[in-house]
Amino acid sequence: MEFSTLNESNLHKTLKLIYAEQSNGKTEVELYGHVYDILTENNEIIEIQTGTLVKLLPKILDTINKGHKIKVVYPLVISKTIETYKEGKLISKRKSPKKGNIYSLFKEITGLYPVLLDNHFSLDVVLADISEYREKFEDLVQSANNKRRFRKDWNKTGKKLNFIQDTLHFDKKDDYLKLLPENLPDEFSSKEIKELFIQQKFPTLATQSTNLILWVFNHMNLIEFTKIENKKKYYKINY
Repeated sequence: MEFSTLNESNLHKTLKLIYAEQSNGKTEVELYGHVYDILTENNEIIEIQTGTLVKLLPKILDTINKGHKIKVVYPLVISKTIETYKEGKLISKRKSPKKGNIYSLFKEITGLYPVLLDNHFSLDVVLADISEYREKFEDLVQSANNKRRFRKDWNKTGKKLNFIQDTLHFDKKDDYLKLLPENLPDEFSSKEIKELFIQQKFPTLATQSTNLILWVFNHMNLIEFTKIENKKKYYKINY
């Protein structure tokens, strides 16, 4: 699926249009004091979130309490090309060495664990290849959102969504548990998971995120603590 050049706000807009077409939904619907991205023909809500997921939690909880189902669509960048411009001219184009994968998700969903398994909630993770545009300056500048710790000589000016590699759907226990390695023992610690991630050739980020995965799954009640042995915490899966 190919897309035209998009700035960051248009990334949100394009995904909104895609999901609105798929669901035969209406966009920018005001309801219960909120403006929702999409209200589907089945009276379900779809929200596109290109920023921090936890910011949506109050809106999600209110929507669920009103009896609506809500799907959150989150684009996760798996590969990126950086194009830098100065005075409107392209001065460099390079592939970012950073590679994302589904295990990048866990740092985003730590604040959403109260709703992840709610019957009224679902999550679509869109694995995307993008181009990021930057403007270069002579002097060091602050970012547009004023969140830089140190000033740099460039700012982001937009993004192009090149293509969607895949979309992963999460709305039940097994959707999350399949992110664990196969052949887990009945009781396991982070050490056993890390060893299996390595043996089964999972992405390096999976191994690096093991403790975070355990934290999220424990708070979702997907796993439960069983014991401490040799200073290691052990868990088992709640089927």
